[in-house]
Amino acid sequence: MAMLWVKTFHIVFVTSWFAGLFYLPRIFVNLAEESDNAALQRLLGMARRLYRFMTLLAVPAILLGLWLYIGYGIGMGPGNGWMHAKLLLVVFLIGYHHACGVMLRKFEQGRNKRPHTFYRWFNEIPVLLLVLVVALVVIKPF
Repeated sequence: MAMLWVKTFHIVFVTSWFAGLFYLPRIFVNLAEESDNAALQRLLGMARRLYRFMTLLAVPAILLGLWLYIGYGIGMGPGNGWMHAKLLLVVFLIGYHHACGVMLRKFEQGRNKRPHTFYRWFNEIPVLLLVLVVALVVIKPF
């Protein structure tokens, strides 16, 4: 029964983390298009708060996932190649999260050189990663 609670909270934190990963790059799109200083400051404040909140959501999502993997052995042993692929995608997600922090700092310092179209495409990466992760967990293709 305890494992089901750990799994439940893992899913809730992952879902919440992804909500931030979907929305923060959308704020970057607006930041890249905006020229009004007051609007820029408001968007930067939103982005800062969201990034902090996303990080607070990512930590328990990752820790609960590790608990399921190491503590309960979900995905361990032969025939669980799907889990190794999922863990690789989680590493990419952590890198994406970090990249968002780097981009946010560039916006804060007024050093963004990328157009809004870059951020529109960048915003699609977590969608693709989410589809791949869910497919691996549900289908377990290898």
